[in-house]
Amino acid sequence: MKRLLFAAAIPLLVSTAAAQSRQTPEQRAAAEQKLQAELRMPRPVDALNSVWIEELTWIEIRDALAAGKKTIIIPTGGVEQNGPYVAMGKHNVILRGQCESLARRLGNALCAPVVAFVPEGDFDPPTGHMRYPGSISLTEPTFRALLDDIATSFKVGGFSEIILIGDSGGNQSGMKAVAEALNTRWGGKGAVARFIPEFYDNNGVIAYMNNELGVKEPNDDGWHDYYWITAEIMAVDPSVVRYDQRVKAGKATINGVSIAPKEKTIEVGKKLIEWRTTQTIKAIEKSRAMLKSAPE
Repeated sequence: MKRLLFAAAIPLLVSTAAAQSRQTPEQRAAAEQKLQAELRMPRPVDALNSVWIEELTWIEIRDALAAGKKTIIIPTGGVEQNGPYVAMGKHNVILRGQCESLARRLGNALCAPVVAFVPEGDFDPPTGHMRYPGSISLTEPTFRALLDDIATSFKVGGFSEIILIGDSGGNQSGMKAVAEALNTRWGGKGAVARFIPEFYDNNGVIAYMNNELGVKEPNDDGWHDYYWITAEIMAVDPSVVRYDQRVKAGKATINGVSIAPKEKTIEVGKKLIEWRTTQTIKAIEKSRAMLKSAPE
């Protein structure tokens, strides 16, 4: 089927290219003039108050860029098993809360769609999370190529600072390699890429939760889940951790800590999001001091 669709598409591509090649210089100039007029068109309605690229129109993004929002954050998550209570998209949900907080605190940033497809294990034989149904994995080269294309797209679109953050351990080396490759290729012209490893500081989060919030996990249930992760998720969407179902079944604990009442855990989650945001901004500022942004 794929071959048939590809074969059917070839004549269309050829005919479109042929039609464009048959245009006179005047016709091509008129088409370009029409495009430039469209690109300058005024926004017809008020802009949505969102930092997420996929929620904005291209006109809203154009105007945000013109207003100085030239930083784009590319968050990488994953689709993996997380025990019997937490949905596969755990990292992606956390990143919805974290990137929103980070972009609004920075003031000059927008968030790319969360990159949900990352390395999660080998295929044959299955390793890591790929031993569980529903997990989705990319090979390391595919992951790096995907990030490279996404970052390059934003550079083409006018963003001058591309920030890479990841909520999963398997994403870190790929993001680092891609940021280094992009900066080598771009040579400081047009945009700079920043990989921020400090965002993924689980030990720091746990220490803050233990020492500042007074929350400690007395034991380990043996699942790929922790109270601080559940708290961050609940600050975004409690249904992702099956809160209501767990309360009903008498299972509203993780590693010896109750996640009820809901309001208390959500408040902890908000404080954890805020702490991680502060630490990440410090790391971004440090990176900016070491590697200056590309000139306008």
